[in-house]
Amino acid sequence: MFTKFEEIFAELAGRGARKRMVAAWAVDGHTIAAASKAVDLGIVDATLVGDEGMIREQCEKEGIDVNKFRVLHNPVELSAVTQAVTMVNQGMGDILMKGLCSTDKFMRAILNKETGLLPPKAVLSHVAVLENPNYHKLLFVSDMAVIPLPDLSQKKAMLGYLVNTAHAMGIKTPKVALIAATEQMLEKMPACVEAAVLAKKVDRGEIKGCIADGPLALDVAVDMESVEIKKLVSPVAGDADCLLFPNIESANVFYKTNSKLAANVKQAGMVVGAKVPCVLSSRADSIDTKLNSIAIAAMSAK
Repeated sequence: MFTKFEEIFAELAGRGARKRMVAAWAVDGHTIAAASKAVDLGIVDATLVGDEGMIREQCEKEGIDVNKFRVLHNPVELSAVTQAVTMVNQGMGDILMKGLCSTDKFMRAILNKETGLLPPKAVLSHVAVLENPNYHKLLFVSDMAVIPLPDLSQKKAMLGYLVNTAHAMGIKTPKVALIAATEQMLEKMPACVEAAVLAKKVDRGEIKGCIADGPLALDVAVDMESVEIKKLVSPVAGDADCLLFPNIESANVFYKTNSKLAANVKQAGMVVGAKVPCVLSSRADSIDTKLNSIAIAAMSAK
């Protein structure tokens, strides 16, 4: 089990089998620098799709040897995104990465019925991984970017993606906390009811590969002192690996609170449920966040 991103980098380098990454509209310094570091660490071989002049300019600015990449010139943003997604769809890449393009354009290309990456009847979701110095291990979180208000069926799929990602990071039986505003079973709160239903599905083996409990408030999910004070008995509380939030607002606020108000937090994010892991971080995210995202995608890629 990994507790830090540095351990994931070392694991990937030790495997000696680089994944093929295609970056869509990779014309900004942060995307190129993260791809460069991933190449140097032995994690991926990278193809950058975008305006070659802009790519070369950024490489020169960052002191990066452009020859470490395969550069495919496409000067039109939407066309470059479509080209990158099509390449992955045709088996020419194991990982897709979003560059400077908007999330809307990136997701539309993934969802394209002819050239996109969505398997039949699949549900796309977003998984983030957090390394917070105030917690004793990595946290896997969903969904802060794709599904606004998931229904029970979508939450079941999201839970499965969280578990699969945790498995890929070496956690044999992840503990999943199904988050609500309270750990009490309040029937007037849909988040509480659906958390309880999902927990029972796990108990009965309908969802395999994890331990789950809910509803759980965030404090008891991650803080053993809160568990002891509230005298809560749970196989998950205080030691959760995965947090499944009830809606995009709560998950997004949690993620951004970690990034903006908590010191020394490291993060990563990717879209799951597509044919390959798709690195999805904000255009404003740091180089390190993008590099961490490449690493978890490489660990998850087949």
